[in-house]
Amino acid sequence: MTAPVRLGGVLAEERAFRLLFLGQALSLIGDRIQPVALAFAVLGVGSATDLGIVLAAGALPFAVFAIAGGVFADRVGRREVMLVSDLVRAAVQAATATLILTGAAEVWMLIALSAVYGTASAVFMPALIGLIPQTVSASRLQEANALLALTRSVGNVVGPSIAGVVIALGGPGEAIALDAATFLASAALLARIAPRTLPVAAQAGARFLEQLHEGWHEVRARVWLRRGLVAMSAYHLLVLPSVLVLGPALAARDLDGASSWAAISAAFGVGTVAGNVVALRARVRRPILVAAIALTVASLQAAIIGSGLGTAGIAALMALAGVGVALFFTFWDLSVQEQVPAGAVARVSSYDFAVSVGIMPVGLAAAGPLAGALGLHATLLALSALAVLSALAWLLTPGVREVRRPAFA
Repeated sequence: MTAPVRLGGVLAEERAFRLLFLGQALSLIGDRIQPVALAFAVLGVGSATDLGIVLAAGALPFAVFAIAGGVFADRVGRREVMLVSDLVRAAVQAATATLILTGAAEVWMLIALSAVYGTASAVFMPALIGLIPQTVSASRLQEANALLALTRSVGNVVGPSIAGVVIALGGPGEAIALDAATFLASAALLARIAPRTLPVAAQAGARFLEQLHEGWHEVRARVWLRRGLVAMSAYHLLVLPSVLVLGPALAARDLDGASSWAAISAAFGVGTVAGNVVALRARVRRPILVAAIALTVASLQAAIIGSGLGTAGIAALMALAGVGVALFFTFWDLSVQEQVPAGAVARVSSYDFAVSVGIMPVGLAAAGPLAGALGLHATLLALSALAVLSALAWLLTPGVREVRRPAFA
């Protein structure tokens, strides 16, 4: 049996995690400032099509570099990879801000800088998932993951709000400069962390391809992990792009436009915060079972938006979907950290980002044409149905019920 989770206990008792948490809290707010500021910056020198290309340039590196980043993180050190990533992104954002503030920015420059930024982010995320268990005791791991997820959810509200204020008072260049400063703060805090030694160290002498193969072997050895990656990829390919692209279009056509979409988005954000609080306090024996149920609920997002309900009805159901999203990601990350050998966690988690963020540009590009061919509501309902079937197939996998937290094994 595990001790009841005490809110904030991990921050008081685990210095290494406290430093990691503070750095991530700052950089996560910056991460949420960046998309808003970048959108206005690109639209100031180009078109909506140019904005799509810039955003795709930032997402595509996850498909190409995330898996390699996981190998490097396990090979040379997770904290070290994160430090380099933070410094590179600080430099990219500083350069982007300078180009915008001096009026020298051109679309091709922003595309190139977005690609570099995306590459640095792609190697950062697997390293972060791997570093968390090195900063907390095993009994605090669920709390640590839930706190970081809660920070992301709060950042989804706070970051865009700060971006709006800074852009209104100054401009997108100033907002992106602020993002650069958050990466420097994160790097300074990372430099002070002394991670715990891995119980099973990565083989420093092994060749890159050997370690790459070992990471894939760890994925293939676990049926819940393999099928979970398929379900996760369906969510990111089918549901999230339809929400991001078709949701605002539906709000503009059938609801009250931007005000409706803002209310729906805010309700979803409230749901994710609530889900993170539940994940922070709940004592879960079978985290992958909970994650699979939560992903099934989360996969209903597109259908909820296309349901034909009014703003209030969609917002209420999206809040429930937000709870599902929060529970899925928290208990998925926790399970990878606890069930995979410690020396391979970054490599295994890199597949998450390769099949999720890396695959999203395909969905983003296809959502509009599909809606044009099938109709807006029909497309939203169909994409959700496919994702729900994928999540249910994972939920019904026998191995999903067999995964228990070590404390309950």
